[in-house]
Amino acid sequence: MPSVSVRGEQMPASPIRRLVHYATEAEQRGIKVYRLNIGQPDVPTPPQAFEALRHIDRKVLEYSPSEGLRSLRVKLRDYYKRYNIDVDVDDIIVTTGGSEAVLFAFMACLDPGDEIIVPEPAYANYMAFAISAGAKIVTIPSSIDDGFELPPVEKFEELITPRTKGILICNPNNPTGYLYTMKEMLQIRDLVLRHDLFLFSDEVYREFCYTGAPYISAFHLPGIEEQVVLIDSVSKRYNECGIRIGALITKHKELKKNVMKFCQARLSPPLLGQIVAEASIDTPAEYMLETYNEYVERRKFLVDRINRIPGCYTPIPMGAFYTVVRLPVDDADDFCRWCLTDFDYEGETVFMAPASGFYTTPGRGLNEVRMAYVLNRADLARAMVVLEKALEAYNSRAK
Repeated sequence: MPSVSVRGEQMPASPIRRLVHYATEAEQRGIKVYRLNIGQPDVPTPPQAFEALRHIDRKVLEYSPSEGLRSLRVKLRDYYKRYNIDVDVDDIIVTTGGSEAVLFAFMACLDPGDEIIVPEPAYANYMAFAISAGAKIVTIPSSIDDGFELPPVEKFEELITPRTKGILICNPNNPTGYLYTMKEMLQIRDLVLRHDLFLFSDEVYREFCYTGAPYISAFHLPGIEEQVVLIDSVSKRYNECGIRIGALITKHKELKKNVMKFCQARLSPPLLGQIVAEASIDTPAEYMLETYNEYVERRKFLVDRINRIPGCYTPIPMGAFYTVVRLPVDDADDFCRWCLTDFDYEGETVFMAPASGFYTTPGRGLNEVRMAYVLNRADLARAMVVLEKALEAYNSRAK
């Protein structure tokens, strides 16, 4: 029997999806599952997206250019200008979701054994993409006790070695909802300049910043324009995760050439998805504001309700639509699985993502979960009732 690859063995299972089959089995038993595990919004996709899909006027659904349709890239350029992000059409490469943008950025920038510094907890697939590229994620811990603020710059300096090629941030952050301040961003900029590094900046949640302060992009930081690799996606802002359209944006000419080789190898991003994405950029401001306000209300409700459950704590997330929650359990992985396999309250249960999968430091996040407030407030309210009952039942088992 031939053996499988070491790389495949080292790939981490997704903390967001690895319990999905338990949730499916629970639903097959007739249990209603409140899915707080994944950033799949229930807000309707803009009508413009469906209109574009219904009125495709083509006789052939052909390959698109490997870098994506020019008409889409022109619209993306104009979209970025709204946020004072000054990029050219040729700086934008359309990818199959933001995930492919991260993978191609790593493959094009990093050699086997190279290192990237990432604040943790971090989006779990970063680790998977680094393994795919043969690179190493070096994490720097942040803590729920101070709201997951950026660790001191001295902590970054301690981790930099001759193999360090870049720093990766997600701003606003998935999974914590943390929003980096200008002071923190300038500290990162100085590190990148001082050590001649890439700054990989995942900015897919820029529409969801709740502080009232101006949004800060990595492209707003002076002096490192050619060292920035911006990761983007239309999935979250237009509630169309399934069309799989993202973008990689860089002014680094050699990097663009490298990325294009990987783009050509996979032929082209999805044609239908690009058509839908292009139409979605015309979504009226009213839709975007309504969506934003809905998440503001969901965030307010969820944080308040969680912090009223005995033993639970979450800081107030300032961006995205996630929050990390400390639970009164010793093993959140076991608790999350138990909720799906052994528990229901009046025929209902909750599905959460164990936070341990968002850390690489052993022992961190064992009593934490990530929740996505992507359900309407009525469902969130019911989910919190079920969660409180689940914690009571789970912790009474040992008594």
